[in-house]
Amino acid sequence: MARYEIESIATVIEGHTRVQDDYQGGIESIIRLNDAFPLETLQGIEEFSHLTVTWHFHLARPEDVQLHARSPRGNPIWPATGTFVHRNHRRPNQLAISYPRLIKVDGRDLVVTDLDAVVGSPVLDVAPYFTQMGPRGPVHQPTWPTEMLATYWLNASERP
Repeated sequence: MARYEIESIATVIEGHTRVQDDYQGGIESIIRLNDAFPLETLQGIEEFSHLTVTWHFHLARPEDVQLHARSPRGNPIWPATGTFVHRNHRRPNQLAISYPRLIKVDGRDLVVTDLDAVVGSPVLDVAPYFTQMGPRGPVHQPTWPTEMLATYWLNASERP
């Protein structure tokens, strides 16, 4: 297999402080661009409502990876599905992609909401979300993701 070495371009410096499955909404986060990049690299990004953020599950361990079919969240009412059907830290490269709303740009800081990375998460890439680059054609999925994620984006202050 080919190996790639990449460096983070930014870090999540404010936002969620604990890894949790649900209640990710309502938290303002800050993604801070590394000093190695000139501010000009962000020029124009404030014109977009949403970003595409690729980040690393930095708190996960290599032994967390699971290369077999399993029920999402260990819930037997949902079907066992393979590693590449899950969207969590148990994937081989332990990467995630989120689509937070951009609230404002303040120098090197991208202030966002609806980012499910935690403080300290290395950000590998940031790009504006272009609707033309989203899914083409009708989107379909089985019912279990809708059931599993019913409370995922609820406001964090509503956590029981």
